[in-house]
Amino acid sequence: MTARGIAAAIGLMLCTAPMASATTPPPDSPAALQEAEKLAQLPPVPLVGSRPDHSGRVQKGRASYYAHRFNNRKMADGSRFDPNSNVAASKTLPLGTTAKVTNLRNGKSATVQVEDRGPYIRGRVVDLTPKVAGQLDIREDGVAPVVVAPIAVPQKDGAVKLGAGAAGTDPQEVEKATRDTEAAMR
Repeated sequence: MTARGIAAAIGLMLCTAPMASATTPPPDSPAALQEAEKLAQLPPVPLVGSRPDHSGRVQKGRASYYAHRFNNRKMADGSRFDPNSNVAASKTLPLGTTAKVTNLRNGKSATVQVEDRGPYIRGRVVDLTPKVAGQLDIREDGVAPVVVAPIAVPQKDGAVKLGAGAAGTDPQEVEKATRDTEAAMR
């Protein structure tokens, strides 16, 4: 099996795994760090230009965050940037995607909604608001290695597909992510 086939099989297994009923472990706990280590072992998804990736596969790379000068600027989805929101920019995830971003250094996670395009710096997979950067403890360094696990991904036909991030996420959180993604598609 090729590396691409292995990555696809792992993504399929993650998407079809039964959802855990347990809550997310507290950040910086041994369980959260162990979960972050597992995520770090997943094969990276190759980024294909800037075409939207509707697969729901996990992405690995670095996260950065928006500067305050972007406050109230128009984003790709037409809304205005709010530094106190849980918004993210992605080159490849479709607008409206709800995803879980995990800092691989400390295991801290946050749920975000993709409403903008970027970052346009090589190796970076997501730009976060200052609020989310604070939740993940990346504000001091400015960038951090992360895993972006889509929970709910809008499809071209108007449907919503569960992504790799839905596996192991609380069912109520998956339901909320699906509703939020559907609302973003309207």
